[in-house]
Formats: sequence, C-alpha cells, structure tokens
Amino acid sequence: MASASTEERAALSAADIATPAPPQTPSVTLRKPTFTTVDRLRPGTSGHTLTVKVVNSKLVLQKARPDGVQLRQVRISECLVGDDTGTIVFTARNDQVDIMKEGVTVILRNAKIDMFKGSMRLVVDKWGRIEATEPASFVVKESNNLSLVEYDLVQFVHE
Repeated sequence: MASASTEERAALSAADIATPAPPQTPSVTLRKPTFTTVDRLRPGTSGHTLTVKVVNSKLVLQKARPDGVQLRQVRISECLVGDDTGTIVFTARNDQVDIMKEGVTVILRNAKIDMFKGSMRLVVDKWGRIEATEPASFVVKESNNLSLVEYDLVQFVHE
C-alpha cells in the first residue's frame, strides 16, 4: 500500500479547511397578522395586533436618567385607546409618546397585556411595533373600559 506524501496530506487538509460548508438556514414561513378587538383582550396574553384610536393622552412621567456620559430622557404617557368594542389604557414609553396623540389611529403589532395594580394595561415592548395609519371610520365605544375592571390573582395548590 502506498502512503500519501507529506505534501499531499497538507494539500488535503488545507482544502478541507479553506472551503467550509455554507450554514443551513431553516425555512421560515410568515403568517398574516390576525387582527383582534379590544373586548377580546385578557390578562396575561400577548401577540395582539389591533387597530385603535387614541381617545386621550396624558404624560405621567418625564425625567432625565443617566445613560453613561449623557442624560437620557425617560417619558411615560398613559393613553386611553379603543375601537368599536371598548377601550383600554395603553402605556406609551419614550418615542411611542410622540406617536400616541389624541385623535390618531394606530396599528399596534405584537402588543401584550401587563397588569398594573390589578387592572389591565396594553403595552408594546421592543418586540412590537406602533404604526400611525389612516383615520378609522369606527366610533370608539367609551362605555366599555377594560382598564376599570379590577382583577385579583388567586393562587391555589394542586393536591
């Protein structure tokens, strides 16, 4: 049996190292967003996409926060938003405050429900998006405010 020379072995190993296999990318299928309505929101849920009008907006916090060398503004606004099925308080943070002005219609993508003092608040975190859109034709049903419903956390032990 003939043995491979040192040069042939070096050439083989260099060729193997020089051309790595391309990484396999998994196939991704995107699904169309399913729009929901305000009256269908429940505590602890997420992934909501809905079109709402801003009924009113109130700045509740504005302060400077140290961020390294610079001071960074932190702004939080509570906005009453709704559609033709009801209303809920939306908590807008920082740049979101500029978009959420009274009378504007917005699409909230990947919104979630946070609980604050026993009541529901709608929020869009870094995984979601807020888009201003064309004015909606619906009239907001202000008589059904989901944020006025107080929830109690009940824990029980399975035996």
